Amino acid sequence: MKLHLVDGTYELFRAHFGAPPSVDSAGRSVGATRGLLRTLLGLLRDEAATHVAIAFDEKIESFRNHLFAGYKTGEGIEPELLSQFPLAERAAHALGFVVWPMVEFEADDALATAAARWTQDPSVEQIVLCSPDKDLAQCVAGDRIVMLDRRKRAVMNEEGVATKFGVPPRSIPDWLALVGDAADGIPGVARWGPKSAAALLAKFGTIDRIPIDPAAWEVTVRGRESLAESLNAHRGEADLYRTLATLRRDVPLRENLGELEWRGARRPELIELCGELDEKELLSRVPRWRD
Repeated sequence: MKLHLVDGTYELFRAHFGAPPSVDSAGRSVGATRGLLRTLLGLLRDEAATHVAIAFDEKIESFRNHLFAGYKTGEGIEPELLSQFPLAERAAHALGFVVWPMVEFEADDALATAAARWTQDPSVEQIVLCSPDKDLAQCVAGDRIVMLDRRKRAVMNEEGVATKFGVPPRSIPDWLALVGDAADGIPGVARWGPKSAAALLAKFGTIDRIPIDPAAWEVTVRGRESLAESLNAHRGEADLYRTLATLRRDVPLRENLGELEWRGARRPELIELCGELDEKELLSRVPRWRD
């Protein structure tokens, strides 16, 4: 079997910006949720997904906000989108998916935990992380755990991670710590860019192992003296940024692997929801009902 782990927050954002806005009879914004329903049905049809779970950020803030005040928040997210998170979780559940709503952790933490938990299961042929989020690149392993950008229909394995970022998956948190990640509010270390970070981490693996003296780097990078000066002055911050960028593998997920099997949509729930969303045509496209 292939286990598909879906970044529901990303899919909801993608649906919001890729579909025209719409409201239901009560005046609620529902365009993103309608788009999400369509794309999740597409996953079942196009990818022949048999075992699926989807994770959402029930609230944008997480434990990381307690570690760093500058970490991402819900500020700036359009209210029309933010208001649809509960509706999106309801839609995924009505389709019959296992839904993981994250509060203390983030959606990516849930996906990382699931990938780590079931990668050794002999019944799992491959784990597919349905997201282009670079944070998840740290979870990729050979061809066994891969990332799928559903919009581009592009799969990235471990070799692909090394080609794209210049470092193996295990060094992605260190790479993000040095380069920064604007989407997550991680500022990175001044003067460090993707190429310099990749060059040093490809040789030393982690920030901790990069020598204080740039003469010991044995790597050709531009401005190595200024790079070393900046890193040495901010190693504490870099360590914090790496912690922020490192996905957790200890999220308390209740389900076992068998419970992730997609057995069909939940008929009463989906009929009710599609009625509210004026999306009744979608019901004819459901490939299977569980009741």
